[in-house]
Amino acid sequence: MASPQPSPYTTRKVGAANTLEHRVYIEKDGVPISPFHDIPLYANEQQTILNMIVEVPRWTNAKMETSKEEVLNPIKQDIKKGKLRFVRNCFPHKGYLWNYGMFPQTWEDPNVVHPETKSKGDNDPLDVCEIGELVAKPGDVKQVKVLGVMALLDEGETDWKVIVIDIHDPLAPKLNDVEDVERHLPGLLRATNEWFRIYKIPDGKPENQFAFSGECKNRKYAMDVVRECAEAWEKLIKGKTPRGEISLTNVSINSPDRVEPGSVNIPRGQDLPPAPIDPSMDKWFFISGAPQ
Repeated sequence: MASPQPSPYTTRKVGAANTLEHRVYIEKDGVPISPFHDIPLYANEQQTILNMIVEVPRWTNAKMETSKEEVLNPIKQDIKKGKLRFVRNCFPHKGYLWNYGMFPQTWEDPNVVHPETKSKGDNDPLDVCEIGELVAKPGDVKQVKVLGVMALLDEGETDWKVIVIDIHDPLAPKLNDVEDVERHLPGLLRATNEWFRIYKIPDGKPENQFAFSGECKNRKYAMDVVRECAEAWEKLIKGKTPRGEISLTNVSINSPDRVEPGSVNIPRGQDLPPAPIDPSMDKWFFISGAPQ
């Protein structure tokens, strides 16, 4: 397997992790860019390898996400009622099960109802679960191939979860579609389904539902979802769809919101130690009713 080329993308960290001020900006060749808009979705001409931006490393609990509203869309920790959000550990899981993140240049249009899930999009970039063996860092840009997709129905919205693997992972040559995941990583899809169903229960929310009875659709279906969301993003960036609160500032796309590279004033990078987390975050929640 070819070893990874040095990435043109680096991160600029502002503020300490686990604080409200913490931001991870993405830079290309040292210049801040928008991971949402400036990183291409496809990493190769044949559109078989895609770029994924990691927001949450595997086994961590801080709910990090790309800020749609802030200029250049840095990664920050989600906030609910003024407090930082962490996902709780639902036995036997610790934090997230995969490197979790998003596909750039995709958008789940909240104005469109999907014909099969009967729910509208969740107004976010497309969510991605990377199942390779390495634990990534927030802001890593991985080259991945698509294996399948699950359709979570999250509070009435379609929230696709695309299953991918880093092309440099030792298993990548053997994983090409959803049945390969079950063959080589038995139990992972079942655990993924369970995790998404129960992860909000410790916060007092009901169990999440899935479309397609929780089935993971195959690679072809997943790529159709990716293309639909890429087309929706294209309309968004060109100003053909209402943007709502979304910041479309970018440095590379022929669009009304393009600015000169380096013209956005981003704070200098800092290398600060993470702030302490409340130790109760390591508690395990035993959710009864998780299917056997």
